[in-house]
Amino acid sequence: MLSNHIHNGIETARLAWSQIPNSEESQFVDDGVGLLKKNDGSAVESLDYEVIENFAYREEQAHRRRKLYVSYLLVVKWFFALLIGICTGLAAVFINISVENFAGWKYSVTFNIIQKSYVAGFIVYILINLVLVYSSVYIVTQFSPAAAGSGIPEIKGYLNGVDTHGILLFRTLIGKIFGSIGSVGGGLALGKEGPLVHTGACIASLLGQGGSTKYHLNSRWFNVFKSDRDRRDLVTCGCAAGVAAAFRAPVGGVLFALEEVTSWWRSQLMWRVFFTSAIVAVVVRTAMGWCKSGKCGHFGSGGFIIWDVSDGQEDYSFAELFPMAIIGVIGGLLGALFNQLTLYITTWRRNRLHKKGNRVKIIEACLVSVLTSVISFGLPLLRKCSPCPESDPASSIECPRPPGMYGNYVNFFCSKENEYNDLATIFFNTQDDAIRNLFSAKTINEYSSQSLLTFLVMFYALAVVTFGTAVPSGQFVPGIMIGSTYGRLVGMFVVKYYRKLNIEEGTYALLGAASFLGGSMRMTVSLCVIMVEITNNLKLLPLIMLVLLISKAVGDAFNDGIYDEQARLMGIPLLESKPKYEMRNMTAKEACGSGRVVSLPRVVKVSDVVSILQSNKHNGFPVIDHTRSGERLVIGLVLRSHLLVILQSKVDFQHSPLPSDPRSAGRSIRHDSGEFAKPVSSKGICLDDIHLTSEDLEMYIDLAPFLNPSPYIVPEDMSLTKVYNLFRQLGLRHLFVVPRPSRVVGLITRKDLLIEDEENMNTLELQSASVRIEHQIKRLTTRNADVERPLLSDLLA
Repeated sequence: MLSNHIHNGIETARLAWSQIPNSEESQFVDDGVGLLKKNDGSAVESLDYEVIENFAYREEQAHRRRKLYVSYLLVVKWFFALLIGICTGLAAVFINISVENFAGWKYSVTFNIIQKSYVAGFIVYILINLVLVYSSVYIVTQFSPAAAGSGIPEIKGYLNGVDTHGILLFRTLIGKIFGSIGSVGGGLALGKEGPLVHTGACIASLLGQGGSTKYHLNSRWFNVFKSDRDRRDLVTCGCAAGVAAAFRAPVGGVLFALEEVTSWWRSQLMWRVFFTSAIVAVVVRTAMGWCKSGKCGHFGSGGFIIWDVSDGQEDYSFAELFPMAIIGVIGGLLGALFNQLTLYITTWRRNRLHKKGNRVKIIEACLVSVLTSVISFGLPLLRKCSPCPESDPASSIECPRPPGMYGNYVNFFCSKENEYNDLATIFFNTQDDAIRNLFSAKTINEYSSQSLLTFLVMFYALAVVTFGTAVPSGQFVPGIMIGSTYGRLVGMFVVKYYRKLNIEEGTYALLGAASFLGGSMRMTVSLCVIMVEITNNLKLLPLIMLVLLISKAVGDAFNDGIYDEQARLMGIPLLESKPKYEMRNMTAKEACGSGRVVSLPRVVKVSDVVSILQSNKHNGFPVIDHTRSGERLVIGLVLRSHLLVILQSKVDFQHSPLPSDPRSAGRSIRHDSGEFAKPVSSKGICLDDIHLTSEDLEMYIDLAPFLNPSPYIVPEDMSLTKVYNLFRQLGLRHLFVVPRPSRVVGLITRKDLLIEDEENMNTLELQSASVRIEHQIKRLTTRNADVERPLLSDLLA
C-alpha cells in the first residue's frame, strides 16, 4: 500500500510539473538519412571512438608498435598529462587573479566614492560592471560564439561521442578565459567554475593536436595523437584539471570527470587523470604561495581552502537530522524548479530573441548587468543597519569593517560607526566573500531572516534570468549562494527552537549549498568530495551525503539534471547510462527503421562513390563482396571520411575493375592511419573541395585495404536495451544488424581470454569450452560476417 501511494504521488507530481512549458519539443530534425540536426540547423556528428582495423592500422601495428615504441607512447601520454595540468593551473590562476582584482578594485573605488556621495558611487558601480560585461559579451558574439555558457554540456557530449563544431578551438579557449573574467568580474549571477572545465578541455585538445594551425601556433612535435579515441582521453584529463583548478579540489576533479562527463572509463586513464589533477593542485598552491607577498593583489589571501569551516559545528544530535532532511527536500524542489525555469527561458531566448542577431545579445547582456547592479546596490540601501555584536577577543573578524573595505560586517549606508548592513555583506560583495560570510561560524544573529529571504528571492530570480545570456557562465557558485541562503534560514530556525549552544548556522548553510547543487546538477559522489575539499570539514561528510541523496531523489522525480536538460536543448543527442524502458519491447531490427541500407561493392567506380556521397549523408557504408558461388558477403565497413581521403589523394585509383592484392607492391603503406583522422579544429575534408577530372571518374577503387574488416554485429532479434548498452559502453558509431547466423564456428569463455604464455601470443590457439578453434581470431571474425541481408543500424550517423 505504501509503495502504491508513493508511486501515485510521484506520478501526480510529474503530471503537475509537466504543465510548466517545456523545451523538448521540436529540438531534433530528422533529415531522412539518420543525421541529427540541432534546432539552429547545424549538424552534429558522431566521433569514431572505435579502432578501425584496416590494413594501414595493421601495418602500423606490425612495424611501429614494438615495445620501445609502446613505451614511447606511454611516456608521451604522461607528459601530456603533465602539460595539461600545468597549463590549466596557470589559466585558472590568471582567471582568478583577474577576477578578484577587477572585483576588488571595483568595490574599493565604489566604497571610496560613496563616502562622499552614494549617487556618484551608484553610477560608477553600474558603469564599471557594464564595461566588464560588455567586454565579455562582445568577445563571445564577435570572436568565439562557442564560448557562451558553461561548456559542460558540450564537453559531456564530446566524451559521449558527439562532436559539436567549434567547442575545442583556440578562439573558444581565448573567449572562455577573457569572457569569464568580464562576466564574473562584472558581478553577474554566475560563476567561473563551469567555464574552467571547458577551458581545461580546450587546452587538452589543443595540446593533443599540436596547437592551432589557423593562428600558426602549432608544433609537429606535439602532434602525436590523431585519433578520436586518444583525444577523448586527453579531454577527460582536461575536464578533471578544470574542476581541480576551479575548486582547488584535485580528488573532486577526478570524481567529477568519472561521474558527470565521461561515458567510458578505464583504470589506466584514471591514473593519468589523477596525476593531472595533482599537478593542478601543485601549480595553484605554488602560485598562491608566491602571491601571498602581495604581488597578485587580492588573490592568494584566502588560502588553498576556499571556504574554511573547520572551526564550525563539531557534532550534531539525532534531532537535527529532521531539519537537515528538510534542507535536502528544499534543495531538490528548488533545484528542479531552477532547471525547468532556466530551460523555458533559454528556449524562448534561443527561438525568439537570439535569432535577431548579435546586437540583441549584447543589449540583453548589458540590460541584465544594469538590473543586477541596481538590485545589488539598491536593496542594501533599503535595509536598516544592525548594531555590531559583542566582539570575540579570539576572533580576527572586525565589526564593522573599515570604510572602503568589504567582507564580513560591511558598513554600508549606516549612520553610526558601530553598525553594519547585513544585506550588503551578501549582495554588495564578491562571490567568494559572500559565501564565506554565509558559511562563517560563531556569527549567530549576523543576518536577519528578512535579509536572507530577500537575497534568496532576488538572487534566485537573477540567476534564472542570467543563465543563457551570451557570456561564459557557470552554475556552481550561484547554486552555492542560493543553497547556503535557505540553509542558513533553516539553521536560524534550529538555533531558535532547539536552543543548543553547539549549533552553527554556517553548518546548515553548507548543507543547503550541497542540497541545491544536488537538486540541480544531480551529482552525488563528486559533489560530496568537492564540498568537503573546499570547506576542510570532514566531520560533515555524513550530513552532506544525506542531503545530496535526498535532494537528488526529489529532483529526479520532476526532471533531469541541468546539464542533461541543456544538452537536449542544444540538440546534443546524449546516450545516457540507462536505456529507456520502452526499449525492452523493441528489437534491433525495429530500431533500424525502414531506411534502405546504402552499400558499396569491394571494387567500386569513382563516379559511383561521388554519386553516393552526394545523394546521402551517411557516415558509414557496408562493403559487399561476392564469392565464387555468387554468394553476397559483408566484408567490412568503410567510413565516409576515409572515402574522402581516398578521393582527394587519388593514389589508390586503378584502371582495372578487378580486386587487387592489398599486400602487393607496397599497397598497404600508401596511407598512414593518421591520415584518416578528422582534424579536431575543422570539419575535415569536404566533397566540394575535391576536384576530379573525367578520367578520374572512370577509374576504380579497391576498398579492401581501407575498410574495417571486423565491425560489431548483433542479431536482428536482440533487444534494443542490450543493443543500447553495447553501443554506449563500447563507444560505437555504427552497428551492423544481421539475420541470426546459421552456424557457430566457436565459443569463447573467460578462460580463453586468460593468456598465460606471453612469449607465444602470435601462435597461441584459443581453446573453447565446447569447440576447439583451429583458426586464429581474425578467421573467426571473417566467418561471422557470412550473412545475406545486411542492415546498418545507423543509431548515430
